[in-house]
Amino acid sequence: MGTPDFAVSALRMLVQAGHTIVAVYSQPPKPAGRGQEIRRSPVHRAASELNLKVRTPKTLRDEEEQKKFADLNLDAAIVVAYGLILPPPILAAPRFGCFNIHASLLPRWRGAAPIQRALLAGDTETGITIMQMDAGLDTGPMLAQDKLPITPQTTAETLHDSLSIRGAMLIGRVLNDLVAEKITLIPQPEEGVTYAAKLTRGEGRIDWNKPASELERQIRAFEPWPGSFFVL
Repeated sequence: MGTPDFAVSALRMLVQAGHTIVAVYSQPPKPAGRGQEIRRSPVHRAASELNLKVRTPKTLRDEEEQKKFADLNLDAAIVVAYGLILPPPILAAPRFGCFNIHASLLPRWRGAAPIQRALLAGDTETGITIMQMDAGLDTGPMLAQDKLPITPQTTAETLHDSLSIRGAMLIGRVLNDLVAEKITLIPQPEEGVTYAAKLTRGEGRIDWNKPASELERQIRAFEPWPGSFFVL
């Protein structure tokens, strides 16, 4: 269950590892670009190339959609930047549960934009967390983490690509441990919780009253989107 480029690495890894992908869920095709042509999501396109069945419901709150999901008789659901809320009947349907690949070291940077917020804050490291999903916002127990340093050269684009690959590798190891019954669920600590609010285009505007160090981090954090700009 995923939508953007970040989720494609995990999908391809699951296929290469020999797991049976009974369905791929992604956001519905949407207008994009100057011509506003209807485009499928990166995950949708990758799944089609792999000859996988794709489902694109607008919501998972519908009882009929929930029944369709339950009828898949899943062992597990892997969720990566899907973009839809998973209600309790969806979370409870797979035998082992729903597992999320999250691009931060939870509980730091729960939420929508963990990569950019880590850069903006001047964090010196970040990483990937595999967690079992619950009804909260990235609050479920953790199964594994993989740390990655943030350097002065790191941009949101380079960090995105590195974490996408690391997330794919880590979920592969977690699934192997799950089958071997070697998994331990670790509750997230109550200390150190931060939230990564969704980015807005207006945040890219440069405020020259801020220190140079903050502006430098902003430019790296907003590469490639929303970009940084000022008005003269």
